[in-house]
Amino acid sequence: MDKQIKYILSDIEGTTSSISFVVDELFPYFRAHIQELPKMAQVSEVKESFAQVIQLVKEEEGKSITTTEEVIAYLDQWSREDRKVTPLKTLQGFVWKRAYEEGAIKGHVYDDVPTCLNKWRTLGLKIGIFSSGSIHAQKLLFQHSCYGDLSKHLSNYFDTKTGTKRDASTYKLIAEILDLEPKQILFLSDIKEELMAADEIGFLTMQLVRPGTTASWKNNVESFNEI
Repeated sequence: MDKQIKYILSDIEGTTSSISFVVDELFPYFRAHIQELPKMAQVSEVKESFAQVIQLVKEEEGKSITTTEEVIAYLDQWSREDRKVTPLKTLQGFVWKRAYEEGAIKGHVYDDVPTCLNKWRTLGLKIGIFSSGSIHAQKLLFQHSCYGDLSKHLSNYFDTKTGTKRDASTYKLIAEILDLEPKQILFLSDIKEELMAADEIGFLTMQLVRPGTTASWKNNVESFNEI
């Protein structure tokens, strides 16, 4: 690995974990338990996210929604569309928390991931996560993974509150937060547009080509072992 690299920043879906885990397990679990959210409407995190849904619908559609049922309907619809919007991601993490803690769900990670995270950390590299899923959901996945608690390997988590994943300015901000030069950071993702944005700022980049995806970036590997 390039000696100038001090930090590895990784995406989750399609990179550390299978897309099917998110689509076939996490999203359906959220929709199956979405009706539990109104019972928690006084929890600050839920209350704030409901308000954000109302605001977002107003901004996007010019429509005023007033009932909890309408909010839930939009959350269900956005989940099916895999919208990368903060209130949806926050509430998904909220619902998944109980599932992880009860063992109803185990976070999927590819078998090359745990050994490489351990190896990189042993080499003195710092490792962080940047995903469209909320930081809360990210932590749950790695704390309750199918290989046990992997969170000990991770130093930072970033989500869409930092910025969108296809915007170069987001990666500039992440480098500033980490107090590193962009060239000292290696970004791993399965999405070409995300890699392009990071590359524009000067990050080193590598595409993960997991089962079901195809190579579309100048640097690509099929597993963490090849990095």
